Amino acid sequence: MPVLFPLFAVLIWAGNTVVSKAAAQVLDPAAISFYRWLIALLVLTPFALRAFWLQRQAIRPHLGRFAVLALLGMVLYQCLTYYAAHDTTATNMGVICALMPLLGLLLNGLIFRQRVGQAALLGVAFSLTGVLYLLGQGNPVSLLASSINRGDVLMLIGTSAYALYGILLKRWSPPFGAWLNLYVQVMLAMLVLTPLALTANSLAIPSQGIPLVLFASVAASVVAPYFWMRGITHLGSERTTIFMNLLPLFTALIASATLGETIQTYHWIGGGLILLGVSLTQGDAIGKLWARRPQTA
Repeated sequence: MPVLFPLFAVLIWAGNTVVSKAAAQVLDPAAISFYRWLIALLVLTPFALRAFWLQRQAIRPHLGRFAVLALLGMVLYQCLTYYAAHDTTATNMGVICALMPLLGLLLNGLIFRQRVGQAALLGVAFSLTGVLYLLGQGNPVSLLASSINRGDVLMLIGTSAYALYGILLKRWSPPFGAWLNLYVQVMLAMLVLTPLALTANSLAIPSQGIPLVLFASVAASVVAPYFWMRGITHLGSERTTIFMNLLPLFTALIASATLGETIQTYHWIGGGLILLGVSLTQGDAIGKLWARRPQTA
């Protein structure tokens, strides 16, 4: 069944959010960021190196854009996620990740002047209310008297970076196929992550950290993207993207089962408002695409 491809991808990414939280107890954020993409690079090399070498001259003019994508998607987003995990819960991280489609809509409007429909604006209002309710732990007014959790702020910045990554990836559409595009980005990301790794307090991987690194580097960085791309092939990007709405639910359930995190009432209410807002914005976008479809007699 084609729907299983994006479903498994989102399940793996939800698991990786929990892994990020668990890794905060045993690994330096700079260290796991480095090892995650180093191992992913080693896994991808046997399958992508020959294609990269054959197309190296064609790839050269696109290196600037590839570098921007690598910085946004693999350095900023992933690194900030690991740093955020030190100060917030996996459940909060999953809920904030659910904002990604909405942030993409806002960034598209601000940067590229793409018109935002009324349904989407209503979705923004619902999601913003949900975010404030979540960050205020059920009392948004308390945010005026106290600072917002540092981890939640880092997660918001990282999610915004990845939303911009998705916009630019779609607009630029590097013409080399999904796997080669990913491979070039990972190589460029390693150029930034290598000096960053030198700032880590320790690069040692304790025994309990080995499965966490392997899950992040293989399952979340190679297997999940493969499932996601297969989902887009069979279902289309719009229908596939809707599955991301399951990320906070899967994350909360996995975090509750493995980390003992308690799902509070404000998680359900705040997360529900965010997902309602995201659903409205996605429905508005899909409606516009449907309206622009070629008419047949």
